[in-house]
Amino acid sequence: MLEDLLPLVDFDADFLFAGLSSLDVTAILMALSDKYGIRLDATDATPRNLKSIDSIVALVERKLQQL
Repeated sequence: MLEDLLPLVDFDADFLFAGLSSLDVTAILMALSDKYGIRLDATDATPRNLKSIDSIVALVERKLQQL
């Protein structure tokens, strides 16, 4: 899903957040919010939450548990 949204981003990078622009971060948060019905906002856009695919999955799982 994210590779289709942002084809120029290397999602296998060791530190994904470093390669993201603010527009990339916004696009990721919006796509995840729409797909999973969760609320993501600027406070979720941290290097810890977006450093890898695993950390993004963990973020989504935490938000789903809060529903």
